[in-house]
Amino acid sequence: MGSFEEEWARLRGGPSGEPGMRLASVPAADGGGGGGGDADVQSTRPAWTAAGTAVGGLAGDVKKALTGLETGQTGLAAKGAVESAGAQSEVYASWKTYLEALSGRCTALQGKLERAGNDLFLTDDNLEGLFIELAKHYQDTPATGGQER
Repeated sequence: MGSFEEEWARLRGGPSGEPGMRLASVPAADGGGGGGGDADVQSTRPAWTAAGTAVGGLAGDVKKALTGLETGQTGLAAKGAVESAGAQSEVYASWKTYLEALSGRCTALQGKLERAGNDLFLTDDNLEGLFIELAKHYQDTPATGGQER
């Protein structure tokens, strides 16, 4: 084994230009291996938005599960209702904490995924276009002292 730089160059493709590392879904240059995917990694705003929406949906599902868990707790705290109520109450508190945290994580991740899609979408040309549209909508007032001719 050579130096780190030599090994890294080999993995990157090195001088021969032949890739040493590639995505499993991308076929090799000789047509073998891989899953037949496109060699260019592509990303679209709708894909990021869909991922964010799906994760946000998970947050809603977790909240529904938490509601069901709370409903199942009704009556267990009554004296003498169930001998294991104390232990069950501890398990409930643990799951409630976990599910609330999970829901919060899903919500936070949703925002980050949607922001990633927006950030990828907003190339320099897109940003310039947004400012041009903004300038059209909100035109400056005329200069003080009348119009220049």
